[in-house]
Formats: sequence, C-alpha cells, structure tokens
Amino acid sequence: MSASKPSPVFYKLLSLVSVIRGYNILVLLGAQYLAAIFIFSPQKSLRIVLLDLQLFFIVFASVFVVAAGYIINNFYDVKIDQINRPIKTNLDGFLRQQTKLKIYFLLNFLGVFFGWMVSWKAALFFSVYIFAIWLYSHKLKKRPFIGLLFVTILTILPFFAIFLYYKNVLKIIFIHAIFLFLVLLLRGLIKDLENIRGAIANNYTTFPVKYGERKTRKLGIVIILSTLIPATVLLFDPSIGYMSYYFYFSLLVLILIAFFLWKANLRKQYVLLHNVLKILILLGILSLLFIDPSVVVERVIDRLNEIN
Repeated sequence: MSASKPSPVFYKLLSLVSVIRGYNILVLLGAQYLAAIFIFSPQKSLRIVLLDLQLFFIVFASVFVVAAGYIINNFYDVKIDQINRPIKTNLDGFLRQQTKLKIYFLLNFLGVFFGWMVSWKAALFFSVYIFAIWLYSHKLKKRPFIGLLFVTILTILPFFAIFLYYKNVLKIIFIHAIFLFLVLLLRGLIKDLENIRGAIANNYTTFPVKYGERKTRKLGIVIILSTLIPATVLLFDPSIGYMSYYFYFSLLVLILIAFFLWKANLRKQYVLLHNVLKILILLGILSLLFIDPSVVVERVIDRLNEIN
C-alpha cells in the first residue's frame, strides 16, 4: 500500500510556521529568557526568573508581535520573494492572504493584551512597536539606509522591553547591545546583497541597488571593523565569564567574513556569509549560558535534591 499523503491542514500549519519564521521565533524566545537570566537579572535565581509571570507576558507579547511582523512583511514582499525565495514562496502560498491577515491581527491583539497584563505602558510600547513594524514593511524597507537601520532597531526592541522591565543600566549591557546591533546591521546589509535581483525587479531602492555592490561591501567591512571595538571591550570585562571565548571566536569569524566579503560577487557567496552570521548570532545567544554556569548547575542540583 502506498503511504498516505499529508492532509491539507498539515501543509497549512507548515506554511504558517514558514510565514512567521518559526525558527526565528524560537530563537527570540530562548534569547529573551537567557538575556533575562544572565544579563538583566544575574542576581536573581533561575527559579525566580522562570516563574516571573510578568516577564512571561513581556516575552510572549514580543513573540506574538514579531510573528505578526513576519506575516505583514511576507504580505508586502510576495513578489520580491518569488524571485529571491521561490521554494519558500510556494510553501507560504498554502495559506491564503486573507487568512494571513486574520492571523496577523489576532497575534497583534494578543501582543497588546499580554503587554496590558503587565502595565498600560507595556501595552503602549507594543502598540508603537506594531506600528513601527508596519511602517517598515510598507514604506521604509524600500529606502536605502534608513530601512536597514530601522529593521536592525526593530530586531533589538524586544530586548529593550526586558531592559525597561528590569531597569538595569549596567554599562556592560549597552556594550552587548552595541555589539549585537552592529552584527545585525552587517547581516541586514549582506541580506540586501543576497536579494538584490528581487529588489531591482520590484523597484526596491535598497543600499546595494542605489550605491552598487562594491560600495556596499566596503560599508560591510567598515561595520565589521566597528564591531571589533565592543567585542574587544567585552573580552576584558570579567563579568562575562567563560563567554569571553565566544568573543575570541567572533573576532576570528568577523575578520574572515571581512576577507570573503571583499572577494564576494555571487549570490551564493552572500547566502553563505549571511548563514555564517546567523550561526554566529545563535552561538552568541547560547554562549550566554557560560556567563555564569553555576546558575544552571545549582538549579539542576536543587531539582535532583527535590526528587531524592
């Protein structure tokens, strides 16, 4: 007997995961909790942070709003994605545009509602965040450098929400933020190089379209050189613990990216550099565990003691 084909519901669920960038959402979820544990509230125990209901509301408000942002971005970018990502576009097509918009409004409602569960200020923050994402997708994305800066800021804003919640103003947090901002800015620039064909076909005036690939690569190298500054500062800060090894690795990877970026001129080369940066960001999130491994170890020991 031949194997039964997956049901239409399966394809629609798979399409939804693709549209909201399920992988990115999971990374965001993990990154926010790890940042809360190891950067924003290192003095609190793991149990207290994980059982903090207001933090839960803030994290999931961010997740819902960002997922909605991916949907509206997908809605406006259908034509450009048909050129740059034809396979993903076909998968996304299992969901009707009308259905995507309904899910978009539902997720935004949940985001504001979860924010309201914390405070009216949090609800206002996420309402402004929703508008900012729409503004980027509808207008600013087509502008050369403003769009690139804007989307990088939008990517960091969920962590700003946690920063406001804990009101932690340590210098080390700002240096971490600068490093992350520059790496995300570099990733966005390389992504624009990767998607240049689709941008030209749909009249998107991205940085590479307006100024050319050569100047874009030069700007990328300038960003990399700028990134080395906060990375070096963090290396000499004892509070980051074993995470220092990540920054040694980052310095090496960023220097190699600068070399290959200068030589790159094919889309597949830009795709490779883009993926390397995504892995570097993911490793950076995971390396937060090494700022103070005792937090996790003590929690595991406490749990084992409870069982015994």
